[in-house]
Amino acid sequence: MIAGVSSATDPSAASAVFAPGLLDGQVVLVTGGGTGLGRESALEAARCGARVTITGRRDDVLADAVTRIDAAVGEPGRVSFVAADIREPDAAAALIDTVLERHGRLDTLVNNAGGQYFVPAEAIAGKGWQAVWRLNVGGTLNMAEAAVERAMRAAGSGMVVNVTFSPHHGMPGMAHSGAARAAVESLTRGLARQWEPIGVAVVAVAAGHYGTEATAKYPEAVRESAARTVPLGRLGEAIEHAWLIALLASPLGRSFNGSVVTLDGARDNWFGPWPPPGLADGGGEVPTEARRPEARPA
Repeated sequence: MIAGVSSATDPSAASAVFAPGLLDGQVVLVTGGGTGLGRESALEAARCGARVTITGRRDDVLADAVTRIDAAVGEPGRVSFVAADIREPDAAAALIDTVLERHGRLDTLVNNAGGQYFVPAEAIAGKGWQAVWRLNVGGTLNMAEAAVERAMRAAGSGMVVNVTFSPHHGMPGMAHSGAARAAVESLTRGLARQWEPIGVAVVAVAAGHYGTEATAKYPEAVRESAARTVPLGRLGEAIEHAWLIALLASPLGRSFNGSVVTLDGARDNWFGPWPPPGLADGGGEVPTEARRPEARPA
């Protein structure tokens, strides 16, 4: 942990970097908000004064996240949740309508939900490829279109933040997700141009390697070597990502319209051998993540 940096486990009710009230009066919706970077982003938005709704597919995970955030912020009711499957367009539309019913507006949508599994590119099954794309690309587009058409267009303003991946120079162990996130970055640029005349900005955030609970699901060799592939010399803290999300939700965020903002400790600048030393097994192969038969992207 960086000295002085707060997180979802820190009871501080104030942001460590932003002035009080930065997002007063704003409403923020975070998909995939029950864990990891999504939960931390929701917490920081709440600390900055926003009313926040988090969503995901599991009620128990979302309820636990709301309890944690309420305890950290010290203001029960500032954050609420709605369980939804954003892969379905009708569910995405209903989710936006629920936010409008609760708060009367939606200022920032954070498309944080995503999922993938660690596997060599040549071993990706068609079903797995489709599952990753349906959530990462289809779900992102469903939410962006629903937010704009049902809330932001009429308001004449809004911010859509699409969370993608870094590095951008290839991920042989996650080629399916790398391709999907690249598609989202291209989509971000197109939608930014399309929606600029109606006052809606669209930005992508390329997240690097972070020390979250999601990291724990990957093979041990991957976890042990991940920090060594980051020129900064460490994994990112989730709160650092959350600070960027809060900045984009602020008035300054519109200046980044159409941009892909990379926050990865210079991971994009890595040009060493692949796999990095210590990641491959004795035969030089990237390990395949062990998955339950019923497992699917979250």
